[in-house]
Amino acid sequence: MKLRFVFLAVVATLALTLGADEPSTMPAAGAAAPVFTLPSQDGNAVALDAYRGKWVVLYFYPRDFTSGCTLEAHNFQRDLDKYTRKNAVILGVSVDPVDSHKGFCTKEGLNFKLLADTEHTVTTKYGSLMNHDGTIFAARNTFLIDPHGVIRKVYTKVSPAGHSDEILSDLATLQAAK
Repeated sequence: MKLRFVFLAVVATLALTLGADEPSTMPAAGAAAPVFTLPSQDGNAVALDAYRGKWVVLYFYPRDFTSGCTLEAHNFQRDLDKYTRKNAVILGVSVDPVDSHKGFCTKEGLNFKLLADTEHTVTTKYGSLMNHDGTIFAARNTFLIDPHGVIRKVYTKVSPAGHSDEILSDLATLQAAK
């Protein structure tokens, strides 16, 4: 009798879970990239739509000045000319304020845009907002967006060390397929 009850409880739970229509908050490859406008490290507004006609590497990262985020940013900076030759721009997004981004770019010699999502709207639209024991930050996710504004590749739980190389390889493959 007890085993039968457990079995029915498991079946009911699976039915409810599998039948649930909870949409993912993270846009998938093939979806239109959610549009936005955010301030960059220089205080100027940056709109995703302004980059139509270019590939966009939209990467979300937890915090300025942390080891993993610094490594990831350095690798993007190292490869910036390669991205430029591939008609691609890099946009980094975190929940840090403009002043933090400005200091991070200055200290680390970063020459691409870091966007301040202090109200968490864009980070939420892209399913990348995290809350760990009351600390709000962006998860390390990246979206490769094509020149028409369509997400072509989604990278989750990114490892900062080889991430730029991985994106460059995928970008070359996607561009060759066109």
